[in-house]
This record gives sequence, structure tokens and C-alpha cells, in this order.
Amino acid sequence: MDRYDIRPMPVPASPDLLARLSRLHSSTFGHIHLWGFCRRDIRPLGDCTPVAGTAVTLALPGPDASLLHRVLAELRAGDILMIDRLHDDLYACVGGIIALALKQKGVAAVVVDGPITDLSEIASIGLPVWCRGASPLTTRRLELGGRINAPVSVGGTVVHPGDLVLCDADGVFVLPVAEAEAAVQQAEGREAWETRIVAEVVTGRDLADALKAYPPR
Repeated sequence: MDRYDIRPMPVPASPDLLARLSRLHSSTFGHIHLWGFCRRDIRPLGDCTPVAGTAVTLALPGPDASLLHRVLAELRAGDILMIDRLHDDLYACVGGIIALALKQKGVAAVVVDGPITDLSEIASIGLPVWCRGASPLTTRRLELGGRINAPVSVGGTVVHPGDLVLCDADGVFVLPVAEAEAAVQQAEGREAWETRIVAEVVTGRDLADALKAYPPR
């Protein structure tokens, strides 16, 4: 069996749809969906601005990051690199130099189901990163194998290349492209409703009365 599974880059998501998604909150989708959420131990590195992008998937085994260097050449502005570490939590596959290269490519964010390294350097570069902490032990180029743009698991959630990804302070939400327009419309309606409820409560109206007057959407 070939150690590598390398597939074509996905079609980029609609810029308009990504812009709309980036204005929403992952927790809004948490009110209306039960799936698509990465585990809560995948956290942002420092303060973060919400970002949305097209998923490019990568699976890396243990200490090997050979395919990370290959996918770097293919990444486009607006992509979000979703890295499945295949249950490894020892080796950091992203550090300062990789982060700089990703930033220079215009990558919107990287989500790593494992640790990273060079935290202060990455913070100064300004690349948005979601990960499971830090490790000084790093990957290297060992040619053990891996997958590019095959379905992966990141934070317990299946991610397909081309999925839409929303990353914010609350976590990471993955949305299949076929469902994205309907889901974004529903979330926009939910946030408009929440804005109305907040306005009612701020003016002194009892929450129960406001909810009765404006039932949840």
C-alpha cells in the first residue's frame, strides 16, 4: 500500500458565503446544531479575531511532517489548514518558520489536533492558530507517509476538503459545503433574534416576557 494519499485541492468556498460566516459566532451554531464542533481542548493561541475559510486537510503520523512541506506549495489565500495528528500529542508539527510560511501564503488559519511550538514567535507573526497546547519536541521530515485532502478527524470531528470552517474564541466549527448556505441563513436569523431579545432586556423588559413576545428562532 502506498504510504501517501495525495488528492487535488478543493474548490474554494464562495467569498460572499465566507464573509457572512465570519460575522457569525460558533456558539450560534451550537444552539441549532449538534455536530461539526471540534473538541473544546482545541483552543486559540492568544486573542483571536474570528476567521472563516475553506478546509484543506492534512494527516501527519507521529514525528513526521514531510507532507506539511508539500502542502505548503499548494495552499491559497483564504484556506484553513486542518491537521489531523492521528492521535499523537507529543510532537509539534507547526513552529515559527512554518507559521511564517503559512502567513506569507495568506492562509486564514491553521487548526492542529495536537501541540505546536514557538508560541511567542507565532504570536508575533500573527497567524491565527487553534491547537491543543505546546511542546518543545518537534516533528521532522522522515517520509513515513500521510494524507493530503482526504477526509480527516480533527478534534473528534470529520473534516472533508472544501468544508467551510469557522474559528473563533469559543472554538472551531466545521460545515459541509452542501449545507452551508442553509445553515448560515439559519444562524443569521438566530443572531438577529438574539439582538432583539438583548435590546428588550436592556430596556428593562423581563426576559420571560421578551421570550414570550419573541419566541426563539
